[in-house]
Amino acid sequence: MSRQSGSTVARLCVTNAKGGTGKTTVAVNVAGALNERGRDVLFVDLDPQGNATEALGLVESYDAQPPTLFDVLTSADQRSSIADLIVDHDEMDVVPSNIDMLQVEHELTIADLVARVQHDDSIDIDPETLSDLSLNVTPDSVSGAHALDVLDEALAVVEDDYDYVVIDSPPFYGKLTDAGIYASRNILVPALTEASSERAIELLIDQMAALEGQTGITVNTLGVVANRVEKTNEDETMLSWLGEVFEEFPIWEVRKRVALQRAFTAGSSIFQYEESVDMESVFLDVATELDRQFGLLDEEVPA
Repeated sequence: MSRQSGSTVARLCVTNAKGGTGKTTVAVNVAGALNERGRDVLFVDLDPQGNATEALGLVESYDAQPPTLFDVLTSADQRSSIADLIVDHDEMDVVPSNIDMLQVEHELTIADLVARVQHDDSIDIDPETLSDLSLNVTPDSVSGAHALDVLDEALAVVEDDYDYVVIDSPPFYGKLTDAGIYASRNILVPALTEASSERAIELLIDQMAALEGQTGITVNTLGVVANRVEKTNEDETMLSWLGEVFEEFPIWEVRKRVALQRAFTAGSSIFQYEESVDMESVFLDVATELDRQFGLLDEEVPA
């Protein structure tokens, strides 16, 4: 797989709408593994709850005053402000989430409706009326047939300094998650090895098909991270099921380890955490495979 058209940087979105899958833990540790391989990583926390922002020790950024990521995503003239939001971390640069992001789903929904109205003559609705329901959206700020390209435009301003952009999506499907996937075109799927994951995976597949149909993009699956795996019959059954559904893609097994949560609480990936854990090798395998898929495997990894 080559890097997606329009970007010279490898972008990926870690996504699953099912809560409790350890999505953010996977995203942070994949970013940490890429850093361990010498890659420069920009981590984008799209989750309005700011779990990754907090986990990386950036609570003050979550409570920061505007402009924030909310303004970058909802105001066309604020896209370049993303450069001012980037915060240094020992392992990666971070675009933190913010409490204002709790309102971004509403704004993006209005923006997408405005786009549809402006490009479909059969819909007799004044776009000004829709924009009156928004804080930042105006008809002249929405030019395309959809409004899911907001993060894509913002990343284009800052991504040249990086090898990878890792996006941690919200734990729900909506316009914000769609914007993250649209920007990346590539998804890495965390999944628990329990029966309830089946429905979540089915919804994910449906959501990707709907997004591709709306926007004309192709969404690539990079692989699946089976998370918190234990040695039970249910785990074995679900691993077999995931193998059937994603038979063309790599599946990595991350065993349940207390050290993963401890590292998360300490504000780092397991690669910076003081306690060594055997799952480091799994995340390094993920990072190596990402390098392969994005055509970076033959590039020298700094010592």
